[in-house]
Amino acid sequence: MTRIVLAISGATGAIYGINLLKELNQAGIETGLIISNAAQKTIELETDYSLGAIEKMASQYFGYGDIAAPPASGSFLHQGMVIAPCSMKTLSAIAGGYADNLINRAADVTIKERRKLLLLVRETPLSPIHLENMLKLARLGVIIMPPVPSFYHHPETIEDMMKQMTGRVFDQLGIENSLVKRWAE
Repeated sequence: MTRIVLAISGATGAIYGINLLKELNQAGIETGLIISNAAQKTIELETDYSLGAIEKMASQYFGYGDIAAPPASGSFLHQGMVIAPCSMKTLSAIAGGYADNLINRAADVTIKERRKLLLLVRETPLSPIHLENMLKLARLGVIIMPPVPSFYHHPETIEDMMKQMTGRVFDQLGIENSLVKRWAE
């Protein structure tokens, strides 16, 4: 069984995490979901989703402050963790090993267990501090994956852009999908 830990942090773009959760469900992938306190506010401001509705989409929901939840342990097997979107606060905490909440602790465990960790970082412009933190994590094998839209597939809707990005995340996790419109010469 494939299991993915998905965290939604407080950066703008909560819809990336929500869309990823929906597509993981449709693909029959088990999900463990963590939502930060700031993400709860962002979801309220940016989407029409209720927190309860999002929690119900996940196979398992873990409280942000529950540092004793299963993803805080290396014995909790999963094939990867995605933080979508990933705020610079979360990125900084992970880069510094500051595991003060379940998202940061689960990411720390994912790194120590040498599992895939994808960060869909959301910020622009990027400061030297952001870039140094990203480089530090990339050198450890963390996949830094800003959700930058592509246009070669001629997207017509925001949903088209979401599917393309979600498909690229699936590619990184080794999950077969038809979400990505592949480059054709």
